[in-house]
Amino acid sequence: MARAGIVVTGTEVLTGRVADRNGPWLAEELRRLGVDVAFVIVAGDRPDDLRQALDYFAASGVDLILTSGGLGPTADDLTADVVATFQGRPATVDPELERRIRAIIDRLSAGRGWHLHEDATAAAARKQALVPAGASVLEPVGTAPGLVVPVAAGRTGPPVVVLPGPPRELQPMWPAALADPAVQAAIGGRVQLRQRTIRLWGTPESELAATLRDLEAAADTLSDLEITTCLRDGELEIVTRFPSAAQGAYDHLESVLTAAYADTVFSTDGRTIDDVVAEALLAGGRTIATAESCTGGLLAGRLTDRPGSSAYVLGGLVVYSNEMKQELAGVPMSLIEQVGAVSAEVADALADGARVRIGADVGVGITGVAGPDGGTQTKPVGLVHLCVSSADDRIERKVRLPGSRADVRQRSVVLALHMIRRLLERASA
Repeated sequence: MARAGIVVTGTEVLTGRVADRNGPWLAEELRRLGVDVAFVIVAGDRPDDLRQALDYFAASGVDLILTSGGLGPTADDLTADVVATFQGRPATVDPELERRIRAIIDRLSAGRGWHLHEDATAAAARKQALVPAGASVLEPVGTAPGLVVPVAAGRTGPPVVVLPGPPRELQPMWPAALADPAVQAAIGGRVQLRQRTIRLWGTPESELAATLRDLEAAADTLSDLEITTCLRDGELEIVTRFPSAAQGAYDHLESVLTAAYADTVFSTDGRTIDDVVAEALLAGGRTIATAESCTGGLLAGRLTDRPGSSAYVLGGLVVYSNEMKQELAGVPMSLIEQVGAVSAEVADALADGARVRIGADVGVGITGVAGPDGGTQTKPVGLVHLCVSSADDRIERKVRLPGSRADVRQRSVVLALHMIRRLLERASA
């Protein structure tokens, strides 16, 4: 099986100011092709660090190296120069490429009303037109071209695919990179690598680990499967990668898990809870509305992330203050004064208020103390009350969630989605 390494460059990614979207995206694209990604390294905008990453990959014996980022016109954009040196191919300016880049810069500048300094613009185009000898140019989507740089004659090592950092530029460039003869030759030993995902809600990771140990002891076929588990926001995700020849072993694994955890498995085909809820609402011809306090509209945001969500999401209320709970969701102020805004009764009233006032089939109410301040001895930080209601059914939950303010809010939204799923399952049973 062909193996690849990915270097994601950029100090902004290394320090966390920008989340890495390119590493996971490229890894999945390669996985679809049957290429196993051995390493993903994030390196800052320092030539020595990038060179060390490239040296590491070359020493590890990967068949292909990919880089993202560092192709812009500024002084810290050094990826192309470092890769040229690494592959033993000196870089020179490609005049035709320089002309094309300059035309792109001029067009973008005119469209945005920019007035650029002539010398600076010329220098930017020239820098981005530096091409290592013998390299293939991947036409720019923005202003930065990509490159496929094979190792120099007489040397050994994998080709390096140099891609821009912005995902909106990298992703459209990917088909051209993949079609390059040097890349095709590097990954020619690939085999089909399948990936399947099972998701559970409410099963401890330790319990799943025991089941997998029992399976491993009983059957040698699990050795053909690469199984990873991840517990995130209360959901337990099991991702299995395997060659096509091991499909039977995976089928056995899936049958065992779905039988052992029939009450908690909610997806065996990779669908997320967002997908499951959306499809259940559509299948039942039902609509939904929300009234959120501590989550501040995050649930409504999740429900409307999918294209076409207007078919089932009617609206949402952000009712942070007690006055808005009364005015928008119809929660009696006397109830709030009696039991407090963070209470099961108010969560119920929010769900019913959203459903009735907006005219939906399903209503969701969330109220809690997200923190880090505002907690009391009887209503501590992390306490959340949730309710999902329809005209003839209701699910209520009271939870104490750990973590930061963001953690409490995010976990509350995931819990609400699973409560919606349960209510819809009961309605269709």
